[in-house]
Amino acid sequence: MSHIVVVGAGQAGASLSAKLRSLGFGGEITLIGAEPVPPYQRPPLSKAYLLGEMGEERLYLRPESFYADQKIKLRLGRPVDAIDPAAKTVTLGSEVLSYDDLVLTTGSEPRRLPAAIGGALDGVFTVRTLADINHIAPHVAPDAHVLVIGGGYIGLEAAAVAAKRGMKVTLVEMAERILGRVAAPETSDYFRALHRSHGVEILENIGLERLTGDGKVTGARLSDGREIAVDMAIVGVGITPSSALAEAAGLEMDNGISTDAYGRTSNPSIWAAGDCASFPWRGARIRLESVQNAIDQAELIAENLLGAEKIYDPHPWFWSDQYDVKLQIAGLNAGYDRVAVRPGEKDGAVSHWYYRDGRLIAVDAMNDPRAYMVGKRLIEAGKSVPEAEVADPATDLKALLKR
Repeated sequence: MSHIVVVGAGQAGASLSAKLRSLGFGGEITLIGAEPVPPYQRPPLSKAYLLGEMGEERLYLRPESFYADQKIKLRLGRPVDAIDPAAKTVTLGSEVLSYDDLVLTTGSEPRRLPAAIGGALDGVFTVRTLADINHIAPHVAPDAHVLVIGGGYIGLEAAAVAAKRGMKVTLVEMAERILGRVAAPETSDYFRALHRSHGVEILENIGLERLTGDGKVTGARLSDGREIAVDMAIVGVGITPSSALAEAAGLEMDNGISTDAYGRTSNPSIWAAGDCASFPWRGARIRLESVQNAIDQAELIAENLLGAEKIYDPHPWFWSDQYDVKLQIAGLNAGYDRVAVRPGEKDGAVSHWYYRDGRLIAVDAMNDPRAYMVGKRLIEAGKSVPEAEVADPATDLKALLKR
């Protein structure tokens, strides 16, 4: 009987395991997770869960009984120590499991501050796992001062939740502007104004020199020389693919675990999906950090494990919730050279349409689901529309789809 071992019990691992069963796979499935809880949603962790609006069990992707019913062996709280591709085994402590196919869905891990600049002090947190949020929660109190380090989406979402909880929030971004690596200046301007309207102090082009404190963080020294007192710090300076296990096994690396268009790694019996995997896409190699990518890529690999030989050709989309604003992103804006701004129909709604060489490649829509939907469908169809038409509020967006 064929045995498929899945290492990483997050969104991708859970989706792949469930898809295998739905496709009629009758062999063994073992799903191994380093955390002691069943697969769960990550996006609500730093929002609804931290705000107390969602309990832990509502985070779970499926009830734990699902895995037993589907004969998926859950091995939780058991990090894999090593992979032996030649023997086709994985090692967990003193236990060795054999596999016929191995799928790595190990996800990603947050970048941390070096201990030399105070990263190891108590009260310094990252926002990635259920345990992270459970550690943060007791420190979230009205009027406490939190320093958020990093002005990407992780940092901004953390700042929004802290502000909603009544905390004093200071966010520092060492680049010239927040969202500088992922969005146009127009989108940065929108979210800067949004956060400042909620009392968040945003300091751009200013880095962290070090956190200070005796055992526990009590302050921060910034690159412009100022020193501020803080009660806690949240580090949101990005994530990196969790690929050390694969690298130690001798698999090829390229911005994470390198796979082909079908999801196979450099070893034909080992596959990879989700945040940890990079893959060829339209003449480039990319790695997507999103829930939808984790699901879609994992489910396609499940089909390929059963012989489908399907190529992964995603249509990237993302989202971020901050205060009462829902940002929806369609496409990838890399290499854009023009941005068209379109006002939305409701107050505060707007969309930013990215162009490269005259072709539409991405859309940022803030509280404007219609603009997002139309932009997404145009991009997926490989269609473009002139910037001037998009920017004109009189243009009927839906009519653009009929061209």
